Amino acid sequence: MTAERAGWGNHGSPLPNDQDATGRSFGPEELEAVAAVLASGTLTSTKGEVVKSLQSAFAALMGVGHALACSSGTSAVQAAVQVVDPEPGDEIITSPITDMGAIAPILYQTAIPVFADVDPSTGNVTAESVAARLSPRTKAVIVTHLFGNPVDTEAVRRVTDAAGVTMIEDCAQAFLASSHGRLAGTVGHIGTFSLQQGKHITTGEGGLVITDDDAAARRILLWINKAWPYGEPSPDHEFLALNARMSELQGAVALAQLGRLRETVEQRISMSERLSKSLDGLPGLITPAPPADSVHAFWRYPILFDPSTVEGGPNGVAADLKDLGIGSAPRYIQKPAFRCAVFTEQRTFGSSRFPFTHASPEALDYSADRYPGTFAFLDHVLVLPWNERLEEAHIDRLADAISGSVMKRAGLQP
Repeated sequence: MTAERAGWGNHGSPLPNDQDATGRSFGPEELEAVAAVLASGTLTSTKGEVVKSLQSAFAALMGVGHALACSSGTSAVQAAVQVVDPEPGDEIITSPITDMGAIAPILYQTAIPVFADVDPSTGNVTAESVAARLSPRTKAVIVTHLFGNPVDTEAVRRVTDAAGVTMIEDCAQAFLASSHGRLAGTVGHIGTFSLQQGKHITTGEGGLVITDDDAAARRILLWINKAWPYGEPSPDHEFLALNARMSELQGAVALAQLGRLRETVEQRISMSERLSKSLDGLPGLITPAPPADSVHAFWRYPILFDPSTVEGGPNGVAADLKDLGIGSAPRYIQKPAFRCAVFTEQRTFGSSRFPFTHASPEALDYSADRYPGTFAFLDHVLVLPWNERLEEAHIDRLADAISGSVMKRAGLQP
């Protein structure tokens, strides 16, 4: 089907965008929930009941003992990291292909991010790449389910258990993703989620942390509340912590959306299957697919292009899509996290360079030859925007545009 036959013309209407109402599913449930909170006059979660209800509902959905709400996905990661209470210079293994919001908390907790290489076909860390970065100073491992494609968490958990370190799952992009029948976030000791604007559930900003460990849950709850144990006898500020609370207004929006989460994920999966079916068989590209016995939650839709077949690779296809009014992101991120200034210049607290001053030389070795999978993935990936408001006509438009670009750049007749 050509773009013209689909009724889009050369440019067509913009695709649904998760940065505004075209790509976000808000309705009367959210309005009613927010209005009820405003009518109550109680907007703080320390006195209200809505955030508590969200926590209970999310814990039940995930099948875990505890869910704690906080102010952002970044706060969720920091809440998880502070549970292991690292000493300055201790190491936490993570992915070099992730948002800085999942890495900065490690430095704020005085630990050193140590980057594991990734699988060049998925952008995810593996049990083998994690094992290769373990050292006597390793305190935890953070696995990121990139784009909603689940890591083989059971394999990574075997590695972390053998090493005696904590496994944290970063599920910011992976609501209801699963591997071997277990939901993302439930295999590790702690799972973290983001409710930022573009996520499967959004409150603009917000986060959730889950765990089955009672002691970890108490520590997380304390950290979110300036280490003040509300409701306990003889309370005191027990350790250094911030205010990372979610408001009742955010909780109301999240709770309303939680009831639609399965539908949201199913729609994303359905449309991804339609696009993959349309693109399968084209030369020089690989569409995303979860590992066997896994569910991909499709926060985004990544395609790998072979520049030796498709001239210009992902950058060339992205330029063609832009000419048709379709946005996309070649490389996803322009460079691995360890090439950002916070690492290359060690810009942290004043001119101290802390906590890098406590790091081992091996932890700061960012040589390119240690990351072949990372650079291969970034060089070949093109990431398409994705949301639950995409419908069949949008997918057919995408398929037509990508197919036309690939055939042209592969030197084939359409």
